[in-house]
Parts: sequence; C-alpha cells; structure tokens
Amino acid sequence: MKLPRSLVTSENVTAKEKWLGYLLGPAGALLLNAVLATYLNVYYTDVLNLTPLWGGIFLTVFPIVSKVIDAITNVIMGQVIDRTKTKEGKARPWLLLSAILVPVTGILLFTVPNSSDTVKAIWVMLSYNLFYSFAYTIFNMSHGLMVPLSTRNSTERGGLSVFNQITTIMMSGILVALVFPMVIMPAIGVDKSKWILLMSVISIIALPLTLMEYFFTKERVTEEAAEAKEENKLPFLQQMKILFTDKYMLLMYAYFLIYTVGMTLKNIGLVYYCNYVLGTYNDGITQMLVSVIGGIPMGIGIFAVWPLAKKFGKRNVTMIGFILYAVGSLICWIFQTNLVMVLIGQFIKNIGGLPCAYVFMALFADCLDHLEWKTDLRIDGAAMSIYNIIAVAMVGIMTGVFNWLLSKAGYIAPFTAKTVSDAAGTLASNGWASQIALETIKPAADGVLTVAMQQPASVNWVISFAFVGLEVFTGIALVVILFFLNVEKDLPRKQAEIKARHEAKQTEDAEA
Repeated sequence: MKLPRSLVTSENVTAKEKWLGYLLGPAGALLLNAVLATYLNVYYTDVLNLTPLWGGIFLTVFPIVSKVIDAITNVIMGQVIDRTKTKEGKARPWLLLSAILVPVTGILLFTVPNSSDTVKAIWVMLSYNLFYSFAYTIFNMSHGLMVPLSTRNSTERGGLSVFNQITTIMMSGILVALVFPMVIMPAIGVDKSKWILLMSVISIIALPLTLMEYFFTKERVTEEAAEAKEENKLPFLQQMKILFTDKYMLLMYAYFLIYTVGMTLKNIGLVYYCNYVLGTYNDGITQMLVSVIGGIPMGIGIFAVWPLAKKFGKRNVTMIGFILYAVGSLICWIFQTNLVMVLIGQFIKNIGGLPCAYVFMALFADCLDHLEWKTDLRIDGAAMSIYNIIAVAMVGIMTGVFNWLLSKAGYIAPFTAKTVSDAAGTLASNGWASQIALETIKPAADGVLTVAMQQPASVNWVISFAFVGLEVFTGIALVVILFFLNVEKDLPRKQAEIKARHEAKQTEDAEA
C-alpha cells in the first residue's frame, strides 16, 4: 500500500515542522493521555465506585496485570517498527493507524455499561487494554521516535525535544491542571453521562491532530540508513543484549524508571491531595493554585533550559535541577497542609524539574547515537520499547499500589444525593462526616449534591506521601545516577564517525 507522502522535504529541520509536527500535531493524543493520567482513576473510584469491588482487589490487581500485557505489546511494537521499511520511514506510518485507534478506544474507556459488577469489571479490563496495550502503544512508540529519528544535528534535535515537551506541558500543565479543576470538574461532578460526553469530545480531537503529526514530520536518520542499504535483522534477544550491556543505556533506563515511579504516583495523588489534604472536594481553587505555581516554571523553561543545556551540558543542568527538585518536595512534605508553603515548595520543585522535562528525549537520542557508534546498528524500536515498557508498567503498578493503599487505609468515596436530608441520612447511617456543612454544598445544574467525606488520617498520609513525599527520595537517587551518565562526552566525534561510515557504505554500494 502506498502511503501519503510527508509534506516536509527539507534536509534540515524547518519552522513549519517544529510548529505543526512537533508542537500541534501530538496535542490531541497527549491531551487525552494527560486527562486519563490524572482523572481515569478518579472516574473508577468516584464515578463507578469500584474501590470496594472484590474487597478492593480489583482496582489493585487489574492495572498491574494490564501493564504486563502492555509491556508485551510494547516489545512486539518495537520489533514491528524496527522491521518496517517504507519510503515514509519506519515509525511514522504507524501514526496513521493510531489516528483512528486512539479516539475509538478512548471513548470505550468511559462507556462502561450500567450492569452487574462483573460486567463492569470485564468492560473496564477490556477497554483499558484496548487503549493502553494496543492503540496508545502504537501512537506512543511511533511518536516517541520522532525526535531521535528526525535529525542527527544536536541543536536541531534539542529544539525539537523542547517543542515536543511544550505540547506535553500545555496539555497537562494548562488544560488538565488549570481548566479541569476550575471549570470542568465542578461542572461534571460524578455524573457519568457528562463524563462520557466530555471524554468523547477529547478523544475525537486526537484524530485530525495526529494526522497533522504524520504529515509534518520526517525521518532523516532512517532515510540516511536506507540510502546506505543497511538493514537490522538481529534477533530480539541479541538486541536486548546490546541494550542491557551498554553502560549508558542501563543508566538511562534506571534514570527513567526512578523518575517515572515518582512522577506517576504524584500525578495519581494530585487530585486526591488537593481534594482532601490541602483543600476540599472539587473546590475549583486549590488544585488550580498548585498547578499554576507548577506551570509558571514550565513556561520560563521554554526560553531558559536549552541555552543552559547547550552551555553547561544536558546531563549537568538536569543533575543540578534534581537537587532543587528534592528540596522543593521536602518543603511540601514538611508543610503538607499549609497552602503557602506547599506553593513555595512546588515552585522550587518545578524549577528543578525543568531540565528533565525539556531535554530528556535529546539525552535519550544521544544514547542511541552512542550505541550506533559502538555497534554500527540502529535499534531504535527495541530501545524505545523498553522505554515505553517502563512508562506504561509504572502507571499500572503505581496505580495498583495507590489503590491498594487507599483501600487498606479506609478511603471513603463521595456520594450523590438529591436533597440535603437524603445526604444527612446517608452520612448518619454510615457514621461518616462530611468535609463541609451540607447546606453550603453547591448543587450541580440538575440539582444533584456531591458529598465528600473527611478521610481518616491514614488515608491522608497515603495521599501526601504519593503527591509530595516520594519525590524527595527519587530526586536524590536521580542526582546519583546522572553523575555517571556522561554520554555527551566525545559525542560530536562519534557522530562524525557514524556519518563517515554511512558515506563509505554508500560508495561501496554504488561501486558494487
């Protein structure tokens, strides 16, 4: 089948490519993923009320089991990408398929039927795996390789990495972190039909934007290897041996694993922390303030990080950043119920997290270039599959751990009532205490009251550790790992040697 051609033809990265292919194109799928990362578990616990299902086992076990499946599909997808040979590259063609699959499966996640607990559980498991283990795996693998495969030019690659991350920050730091808690969540509450409508719209938006990413990206590194008629036919186990015997790849994976554990648990805990520890349920202010303070440094970072990284090195700037990251998290943990101190701590922490946010993929691409110099092979798909396995596995594992801790600590989900007297009766019959006086709760547009409870101290401790405590320790660990990750040393010389090899290969092929 003949694929539509890229609209990018230049040998060098263009402004149009940056803005349309790397900034705007991925926005739809990344927005959907950002919403799911923050609110899908809330939908399961608060809207579907699945926390007590099967004694709390379901929401603990199913995410972990699902991520085992996801890990397998990531390995398969990595092999598929490495063996894909088209004029449009090896990763970009899969963006076309994901443009359809991501919206469809995103909608299925929320259209859980009103039926028995068993039917709900089956639907949740199937839809979750169709999205994460299939559709989003295809998108994320192909999208993730766009920066490493776009160019070997370190400056251009760094610029693309920054543009790529701006999109992520815009989706998670502005829309999901600001608009959702201030406007959307108070409006939809725990109304299932409103959730389905909202998520259907967000899912559909991903279709045209993902197509834009396909048309405005170009795999120059893949084309370079194709011109030299180089093929990668190494068996999977040999590819894994190459990856896991290289010092820099091992350090990179360890770095990403530890960072993802802390970041994932923080993302899951954000809504709960703002709803129960620092503020009240969907008050529209607390989460907005925390997110604004976190988002301001990300805006500054667009202009500051890459110049600093070019001057002092990506590794060095990131390492210093994580020292601030740990300090900021510690301030938040010590003063976890003090809004002013938490905001100060969040500002310091997010200043420290800037380098990691904006230059990680460029540093990962440096490791791939080093590996190619060392082995004379490009195994981008296999390398990215391990990266994605870490990303998706930790989401499942940390979600399971968080839900298990909530269940064991005695988490009490909100409930809805039509009148204040009905709500008072429910509270009295269960021995619960409402966060705020019932008469002060603002009803939804249809008059339904959403009542949130005061959580036990054990629940608040779990939530606080998830959101602000764990990253004190992960920040320190990341500083240690980065100290040894000096892959940038001699990289220009290695890239020049790689280019010379390709040119020699092309000459040999032309003479043959």
